[in-house]
Amino acid sequence: MNFYLDAADRFSAIVDATSDWSATSPCERWTAADVVDHVVDTERRFLEGQGAELGERPTGDPATVWAQHLAAVRPLVSDEAFRGREYDGFFGRTTVGATLDNFYGFDLVVHGWDLGSASGRPTTFTDADMDAMEQAFVGFGDHAYDEGVFRQPVEVADDAPRQERLLARMGRSA
Repeated sequence: MNFYLDAADRFSAIVDATSDWSATSPCERWTAADVVDHVVDTERRFLEGQGAELGERPTGDPATVWAQHLAAVRPLVSDEAFRGREYDGFFGRTTVGATLDNFYGFDLVVHGWDLGSASGRPTTFTDADMDAMEQAFVGFGDHAYDEGVFRQPVEVADDAPRQERLLARMGRSA
């Protein structure tokens, strides 16, 4: 399974359903459009750093930017040789595929929720999403709350639904 592509396809559905790109997102000081720009720019930076040739950054409305970005990225992230490429990451030796699935797939799920929330349609995480998110948190360790990663956790009841507890762990209120 390619968790990144699964998450990217679901993110695409949320992008396609978004009409107010100026809506405030749960990400501090970001609009819905800013969420898409963040996702595109961080993915491009990572992939280009791994030698990917993506061409010029897409321009236009956020839906067009995302669609063109994903069209350029999809062949690369589907290529097992590219996914298997090893490199020294922030947390040690890993592969491009592991980073795509464990970090960028995670990012798409979380920012898909942010984007849906900006439009009044927060998404529901699948059990696989929540399993991957919990595993990613273990990998982040103390760095989960570094500048630019997550805000400090918010209070939530111990018996709150799993998704609500995960969002709270990322500094988001359901």
